[in-house]
Amino acid sequence: MADIDPSADPVLLQISPDGAAMVTLNRPDKKNAFDEETISSLIDIFETLRVSDGVRLVMIKGAGTTFCAGADLEWMQRQARHDEEDNEADAVALAKMLLALHSLPQLTVALVQGGAFGGGAGLVAACDYAIALAGTRFCFTEVRLGLTPATISPYVVEAIGARQARALFATAMPFDAERALALGLIQEVAADLDDLAKREEKLADLAFTAAPEAVREAKQLVRDVADRPIDIHLAHDTAKRIAKRRASAEGQEGLAAFLEKRPPAWTNRS
Repeated sequence: MADIDPSADPVLLQISPDGAAMVTLNRPDKKNAFDEETISSLIDIFETLRVSDGVRLVMIKGAGTTFCAGADLEWMQRQARHDEEDNEADAVALAKMLLALHSLPQLTVALVQGGAFGGGAGLVAACDYAIALAGTRFCFTEVRLGLTPATISPYVVEAIGARQARALFATAMPFDAERALALGLIQEVAADLDDLAKREEKLADLAFTAAPEAVREAKQLVRDVADRPIDIHLAHDTAKRIAKRRASAEGQEGLAAFLEKRPPAWTNRS
């Protein structure tokens, strides 16, 4: 992936006319590592996207050769001089950023190349879908520094399960894209940059065939039913949800389009 001017903002946002947003971590000289400014910019961007009704797809990539190396060393040095209260404020900002990404109503996709370490791997886990370039390396490195991957842990555990997370957190063992695929941290491995671009476009096509509110509710559905006991209460809850969807404007349009053998209105792209 081409470098972007490092003198520019640490995070860039581009939105296409049809509603595809590209969020680019733009610190290639620092391997797109997080610092205060990067985290603050990501929070602002995710909040903008959250209320952007015309945006249907959010993709995240890194400028240069590395997706995200985790925490910036200079930022960590500054944190080491802080007391516990100031450190907590920094950690809360990172936690808010990851929650903002995880809570976006649109389909979110990480396009990963080079490496995703520590918080960078957490960023991947917080997305709905991830495609990694073959050769990409992953690692939860925190214990090597006497730390724990606390703020990213909810998303990683959700993505790969408690047993695998415990093993990788406690050992800080590096792993490759194929292992990340087997674990469920990513969903696809691209052979090269051309293949990555093709997979990105295919996923965008799929995203624009899906009804926007249905996507939002489908994502919420997973959060609401995960780990709940399968009983009559859950059965009633899910029945109410599908009944509401069938009666919604999107549900009515989707059914009408199917019967009339035409694309539904939300598939129109510029």
